[in-house]
Amino acid sequence: MSKEQKIILARIFTSGILLAILAFVNLSGLAKFAAYFCAYVIVGYDVIFEAFEGIRNREIFDECFLMTLATIGAFVLAVKFGGEYSEAVAVMLLYQIGEFFQDYAIEKSRDNIVALMDIRSDYANLESESGLQKVNPNDVKIGSVIIIKPGEKIPIDGKVLSGDSNIDTSALTGESQPRKISVGDDVVSGCVNLSGILRVKTSCEFANSTVSKILDLVENADSKKSKSERFVTRFAKIYTPVVCLAALAVAIIPPLISSQHDFGIWLYRALTFLVISCPCALVISVPLSFFAGIGAASREGILIKGANFLETLSRLKCMIFDKTGTLTRGVFEVTAIHPEILNENELLHLAAHVERYSLHPVANSLRKAYPNESDSCEVEDFEEISGYGVRAKVNGRIICAGNAKFMQELRVDFHDCKICKISGEKHNSGSVIHVAIDGKYAGHVIISDVLKPNSHAAIQDLRTNGISRIVILTGDSKIAASEVANELEIHEYYAELLPAEKFAKLETLMNANPDLKAGFAGDGINDAPVLRRADVGIAMGAMGSDAAIEAADVVIMDDDPLKISRAVKISRRVMRIVMQNIYFSLGVKILCLIASALGFSGMWLAVFADVGVMVLAVINAIRILL
Repeated sequence: MSKEQKIILARIFTSGILLAILAFVNLSGLAKFAAYFCAYVIVGYDVIFEAFEGIRNREIFDECFLMTLATIGAFVLAVKFGGEYSEAVAVMLLYQIGEFFQDYAIEKSRDNIVALMDIRSDYANLESESGLQKVNPNDVKIGSVIIIKPGEKIPIDGKVLSGDSNIDTSALTGESQPRKISVGDDVVSGCVNLSGILRVKTSCEFANSTVSKILDLVENADSKKSKSERFVTRFAKIYTPVVCLAALAVAIIPPLISSQHDFGIWLYRALTFLVISCPCALVISVPLSFFAGIGAASREGILIKGANFLETLSRLKCMIFDKTGTLTRGVFEVTAIHPEILNENELLHLAAHVERYSLHPVANSLRKAYPNESDSCEVEDFEEISGYGVRAKVNGRIICAGNAKFMQELRVDFHDCKICKISGEKHNSGSVIHVAIDGKYAGHVIISDVLKPNSHAAIQDLRTNGISRIVILTGDSKIAASEVANELEIHEYYAELLPAEKFAKLETLMNANPDLKAGFAGDGINDAPVLRRADVGIAMGAMGSDAAIEAADVVIMDDDPLKISRAVKISRRVMRIVMQNIYFSLGVKILCLIASALGFSGMWLAVFADVGVMVLAVINAIRILL
């Protein structure tokens, strides 16, 4: 509990005890007024101050103004018509109790998120010539070597140079099972080293590390309001002056119509009307519901960048996937080599060298397959052509490696597939990397990818949750796309798409049915425009590119496609609770307003109704975090 909350709790207890004592003390006149007014000021001075600040800033119609007007009016009625001062004090006391519970609930939900995201390390063990130094992570440069001891958080992303260990990734991914790490593996900041000592070469600065990006996303997530939140904001601005005018009408019109109507009675009803009219439950519970939803998703390794994306997620009916790295692991292996004019080793040698400077997963697999990639070959004039392949000069010869479209562009006579000379096996699946030497076809290498463990379950879960259309868009070959689509029982797929073609296909799919909200999940640099264009862009955060993560609206931290359906479930639960709170708050409010105008509810009942509805709505919103 914060210091401010302890102070308001002390004020509530002090005013409550004073009110209870005054109920047994026989006072009258000015002394009685002063005693009750003292109890009133103790518990409500901040509300009164806020009301006058609002008037001064010309932002009059808020709950503080309504509470101050109603309670001061109750004091005036008590002085004028001999009523009870206790009623005015009790109104403010009950209001502050409700505000206390609201603040406490908000703080608890914020603390839950902060606890979930308390993953940033305060220091890094930097290896230097003078030994090991404990430094601020901001002072560690790219390419530095840091040591992570057992029990320490990994401060900065990097690659393991030496050491074997298990790391706890639960803070990022929600995955409870430790992950085995050894030499050559990439590690990301925010994870906890559980066993051995790791020597890591940093791959980025602290400000650009995974943990810093996550914290930035969470801290700024509530800056983007959803349509429901904007509705509440607009509603409050219109609603408050309307109820003030309605209360004025309740106080004035009946006595003007007939002298039999007592002005004091109708003024009391008007003040009661004002107390009930405070839209606290609505204004508080709706943003709190979205905030809690973002926190619940964060706990499971799903980062949602704003309440508006949470709302759109709940209305998804179409889910479009990139294939490589999203539905498949994106870890390619060379499964066949089909040379045309060279032997297999020479063809693989050239393919690995021309891809030397490419960051594409296919290039990594080719370099990994050729054990002597770091030999004395000279690679010059490297050029990567997006959607086609790469071109470079290797030992003076122009080598081109890429897909079938690249070969067609070069006007090289190529073969899509043939019988492997060594195994006699015909390989039909996987990505085909064609190689041309000085404009002459040299053969091709087949690289295969495998599905992620949860891909099939993810597709089935999405269908169970009402996602009626599932599509694959990929730049890979038709054969590879067909194999994945058939295995996942996806009937609609489009292959061999360049980045611009993938974007155009997405627009075609979305324009065909504008009311069908579409999400896109991808991980590559070439997916960034499509992620931005989709109604909801979902990036794979562990292996995904920075461009994809930046362009996306939702980030899956452990690349598990099953988390997409989990995000949809969370968003729909949030929206159900939001609508429950809206209907419940407005329904009870309207009934109480009618009852107060007709004289069926007094000031006490009015406050119980207002505070009770607010507390119930806040508790309902907090259920999202459970």
